[in-house]
Amino acid sequence: MHILLLHQLFIRPDDPGGTRHYEFCQALVRAGHRVTILAGRRSYLTGEIVSRAAREPLGPGLEVVRCGTIGGGHRSFFWRAVGFLWFTATSLAAGLRLGPINVVWATSPPLLQVASAWALARVRRAPWVFEVRDLWPAFAVAAGVLRGRLLIALSEWLEHFLYRRADLVVVNSPGFLPHLRARGVPEAKVTLVANGVDPTLFDPAADGGAFRRAHGLERAFVALYAGAHGLSNDLGVVLDAAARLRDDTRIVFVLVGDGKEKPGLMRRAAEDRLSNVRFVDPVAKEAIPGVLAAADCGIASLKPLALFATTYPNKVFDYMAAGRPVVLAIGGVIREVIEEEQAGIAVPPGDGAALAEAVRRLASDPEAARRMGARGRAAVERRFDRRAQAKLLEAALRRAAELGGTG
Repeated sequence: MHILLLHQLFIRPDDPGGTRHYEFCQALVRAGHRVTILAGRRSYLTGEIVSRAAREPLGPGLEVVRCGTIGGGHRSFFWRAVGFLWFTATSLAAGLRLGPINVVWATSPPLLQVASAWALARVRRAPWVFEVRDLWPAFAVAAGVLRGRLLIALSEWLEHFLYRRADLVVVNSPGFLPHLRARGVPEAKVTLVANGVDPTLFDPAADGGAFRRAHGLERAFVALYAGAHGLSNDLGVVLDAAARLRDDTRIVFVLVGDGKEKPGLMRRAAEDRLSNVRFVDPVAKEAIPGVLAAADCGIASLKPLALFATTYPNKVFDYMAAGRPVVLAIGGVIREVIEEEQAGIAVPPGDGAALAEAVRRLASDPEAARRMGARGRAAVERRFDRRAQAKLLEAALRRAAELGGTG
C-alpha cells in the first residue's frame, strides 16, 4: 500500500519528543508498504524550525513532505491555532499533488489536520483512518485551554463529524473507548493500538554515567521527569514535592524538556530556592535511553481532571522499558497498569505531599525500587511492545483499504 500520514507535529529520532509514529512508519516500510508523511516544520516541544527541506527522505519507502508553517508563537495559544489552520490548508494542497494513495491516516491532536485528511480522502476517493491520541476537544475544555461557547460548539461539531466520516477509528488507550461509545461510534469501527515502547532501545543495566557527570548528579538519587512542560502536565506538583524534600540531600529532581510552562516553573524554583531541582534542555528521542539510565525513578503527572484518567502516557512506558520504577501522579487506566504490574508507586494527582513521600520511600529502599523497575520492564516486553502494536496498526490500515472509502 501507499499510506499517507497527516501529522503536523511528526517527530524524528533526532528531534525531542515521542517517536511513536516514526517507529510505526518504519515498521510499515519493513512490511513492504510505502509511507508519505505530510508534516509541519516546527518542533512540538520547542517551537523551533526542525526542517526547511520541502521533501525529506527518511530511508527507502519513507518520505516526509514539509508543508507551510506560519506563526512563531509556540508559547501563544493564538499563534498555535493560526499554525494549525495554516497546516490544514497547506497539507490539503500538498496531498492533492501526490500520486495514487491507498489509505489516508490522520492523527489528532490537532483535530484540524484530521479535517484535512477527510477532505483529501474524499477528493482522492481513498479510505481514511482517524487515530485518536487525545480526546480533543474534551481535554482542551477540561484544562481551560479552549474557551467560548461558539468555539467549543464548533470543535465538538467537528469531532462528531469526523467520527462519523472515518472508515476506521484507532485509539491509543482503552480509557478512550467509553468516550467514543457515548458519541455513537460503533465498536466494530474502533481498534485499540495502545501506546507502548520498543524495549530493545533501552538497557535496564545502564547507569547513565555520562548524563550524571554532565549535571553533577554522581551521588544523587535522581527523580526524573522527561517530557513536555505544559499546563496539563501539572509540574507545579513536582516542585511542591521538591520543596518538602529540600532538606533530604540524597534526592535531586531533574526535569528534562520544554514547553509553555517551563519559564514559570524555573522562576518559581529560583524564588523558592529549590537547590534540589535541575532543569535540563530537551534532548533528541534517540538520546532518551541514556537520560533515563541516569534516573533512579521516573515521574509522570497530569492535572487532577477526570478526563486525564483515560490516558496511556508514552513516558510511563519509556520509564518501564528503562527498568526504572514509576512515581505516578495520574489516575485511571495507567494507574491500573502500574498497580497490576507492581511497577512503581501511584499517588493521587495534584498531591505534592504524597509524591514527595513516594520518592522518599524509593530513595530509602533501593532494592525495592530495583524490583519495581524489573517488573515494569517485564510488563513492557509482555504487554506494551511497540513492535507488536505496529502489527495491529498495519492490520487496521489494511482493513480500511479493503473496505474502501465511505466517508
